[in-house]
Amino acid sequence: MINDPIADMLTRVRNAQMAGHRSVAIPHSRIKESIARILKDEGFIADIDVVPQKPQAELTVKLKYVGKQRERRPVIRGLKRVSRPGRRVFTSRDDIPWVESGMGIVVISTPKGVMTGQHARKSGVGGEILCQVW
Repeated sequence: MINDPIADMLTRVRNAQMAGHRSVAIPHSRIKESIARILKDEGFIADIDVVPQKPQAELTVKLKYVGKQRERRPVIRGLKRVSRPGRRVFTSRDDIPWVESGMGIVVISTPKGVMTGQHARKSGVGGEILCQVW
């Protein structure tokens, strides 16, 4: 049993990139799919695919690297889970943090859905800070 599925997703992506894998399989949920879509839209991962299976669907995340074969390195330099089940972290629209001076993103769960911090600032909403990616 996994107590924090979002942290499990981030850890799977981090471990797969450290091992140099092309893709990673993650148990599917709507919030994990939303986070993966944001990462794809922001250019941190190459593609996502939902594979329907029994008893639970699977989310396949294709990882993205830069450089030649010998010198390739992952596009994602860091992943950090901010709000955890033991300590929820919420923010108002005025206090949404910047990650790596704007070079990274913060993923926020808002009443209008899961979105990046920049999109939440434009929409004028705050919410729970799920994770930071840079």
